[in-house]
Amino acid sequence: MKRALYLISMLLLASFVAVGCGGEKKEDKKAEAPKAGLKIGSLGPLTGQYAADGNDIKNGVLAAIEVMNPEMGALGPVTLQAEDDACDPRQAVAAANKLINEKVTAVIGAYCSSATIPASEPLIAAKIFMITPASTNEKVTERGMPYMYRTCGRDDDQSKAAVKFMAEQLKAKAIYIVDDKTTYSQGLADNVEKLAPGANLKVLGHEHVNQGDKDYSAVLTKVKAAKPDVFYVSLQNSASAAPMLIQIARMGIKTKILAQDAVYHPQLMELAKKDAEGVFLTFGYTDKETPAYKKFAEAYKKFGEPGAYSAYSYDSTVAYLKAVKAAGSTDPEKVKAELAKLEFDGASKKIKYKENGDSGSNYVIQVVKDGKFTNYWNPETGELFK
Repeated sequence: MKRALYLISMLLLASFVAVGCGGEKKEDKKAEAPKAGLKIGSLGPLTGQYAADGNDIKNGVLAAIEVMNPEMGALGPVTLQAEDDACDPRQAVAAANKLINEKVTAVIGAYCSSATIPASEPLIAAKIFMITPASTNEKVTERGMPYMYRTCGRDDDQSKAAVKFMAEQLKAKAIYIVDDKTTYSQGLADNVEKLAPGANLKVLGHEHVNQGDKDYSAVLTKVKAAKPDVFYVSLQNSASAAPMLIQIARMGIKTKILAQDAVYHPQLMELAKKDAEGVFLTFGYTDKETPAYKKFAEAYKKFGEPGAYSAYSYDSTVAYLKAVKAAGSTDPEKVKAELAKLEFDGASKKIKYKENGDSGSNYVIQVVKDGKFTNYWNPETGELFK
């Protein structure tokens, strides 16, 4: 009898344990159902000499996600997978393939045209949108790729603004050109050289330096001897331009200097200090008094001062997420149809993509004045900013 009672009690205990465990499993199952959301990627140099620009792009994406997440409803939350391409073509392709495996639906980037162009091949083949906020080489959008977009301007438009400024406002007759052999900087420099004769500008020389060079004395000695009216400096970023400006000052070269949008970064003044004063550059016009820019600036302030392409990466991200929201889906064809109709006031400019993926250029001339980038001359009107 005792044995029978013992067996019955053991069976009852086992049943209670089973019921308890079963209840816990049901609760765990409910807890393990997080919302999948929407994952996008960013691509840019997060390490190396261009890291400041790559991180500006990543931070612009993060600011846009923060602003847009409350609007995404059932399609959200939006998360970011940031990858480092180091402005290297091979690393860019590897990073693109990683993002494909991570099942992102769009990639914002890259910075260097030499990274964007090869990385776009596998991404577009996988029907993943690529929207570059920074790559200005014409080839980015001239290859007929259906999911390739560009929010910044183009080199051919930037070089036209540069040549017009040198000829009409600076009244130059002779110029000297230098670039660092990257797809971006050499493409821009070659365009300037090609357009110069049509504006009655004589090109006294076109030299090339290497990325990461610290000593520019050999090239600058030639520039000093040539005595150009304007020295056109086409380098990949502010970290490369700053030491050149310092050496120009030390060598007593008095010519006017015109650079381009890649040097637009607070780092230029931090490194070159007084030697950056008076340097001209071409850059996309942004009205910082608009509600759209102020909204961006508020979201971005946790990352510090915006860099050259922070607002462009923000707008690129907002554009994609607005299209997804309008489509009610991440289906590539539905999103593409919405991008074709999309038009809004962005932080950087009015955003409206053309059939080829470009969004238009709005280059003006800026000058470093009192340690700040200041609007100087408008190529469209031929007038100085007031």
